Amino acid sequence: MQDAVTSVINTYDVQGKYLDTSAIDKLKSYFATGELRVRAAATISANASSIIKESVGKLFGEQPDLVRPGGNAYTTRRYAACIRDQDYFLRYATYAMLAGDPSILDERVLNGLKETYNSLGVPIASSVKGIQSLKEVVASLVGPDAGKEMGVYFDYLSSGLG
Repeated sequence: MQDAVTSVINTYDVQGKYLDTSAIDKLKSYFATGELRVRAAATISANASSIIKESVGKLFGEQPDLVRPGGNAYTTRRYAACIRDQDYFLRYATYAMLAGDPSILDERVLNGLKETYNSLGVPIASSVKGIQSLKEVVASLVGPDAGKEMGVYFDYLSSGLG
């Protein structure tokens, strides 16, 4: 995982170049949103369990067949696995947002997840809906600017699974 600063510096280091206007602008943009990202992460961390509870409730409210007998989240074990995965998605999206770089999502979450879900019979479309419910709940909690920033990483997760 790299943060936005390391990513910019590594790119220019590999090329043996000094930072140009484009690189400086990327760094300015990253630093300008730093306080917003830190506040959002603090809010998410302080409210993680309620975010998960609300997003899972939203998902199962929209797709009640998942928790009925025969549904993919039926039984305590499967329901708990859904909650666990929602927690992973929230935590790693928050890390990526702080770093300003989605690469941690590829490394720690998405690498092999779609194949694993398919082999276990986990419905991908429902997982994507769960991620989008996280996006909605978080945006309502952290506000529109931070919600938009977090949305980038939830959308990255969704498209990586889709």
